[in-house]
Amino acid sequence: MLIVEDEFLVAMLLEDLLSEMGHHVVACVARVDEAMKFVDKIDIDFAILDINLDGVKSFPVAEVLRRRGIPFVFATGYGSEGLAAEFRNELALQKPYEPLELQRAIAQACARAGS
Repeated sequence: MLIVEDEFLVAMLLEDLLSEMGHHVVACVARVDEAMKFVDKIDIDFAILDINLDGVKSFPVAEVLRRRGIPFVFATGYGSEGLAAEFRNELALQKPYEPLELQRAIAQACARAGS
């Protein structure tokens, strides 16, 4: 699993939460350029993307994930209103979210992708 989140504490808490849920986090990155290196080359089964990474949108990362067939969910303070038009049908968790909401979103995104 890949976490793309620029808020250090949020990323740490999310990594701990995912580990408690039984997921293995292979990387936690804070910038789009770092994330692009991972999504293009590393074998991951899921990603959680913050939309706004210090002023840079994570949509290029989502595009690569979509092309590779890797399920993902946006986790953002903007909610689904912050999604670009081409991602309106993707799942978006509104921050702050509950662990159960995250678990449901992961299951739903994986089911959509057939994973």
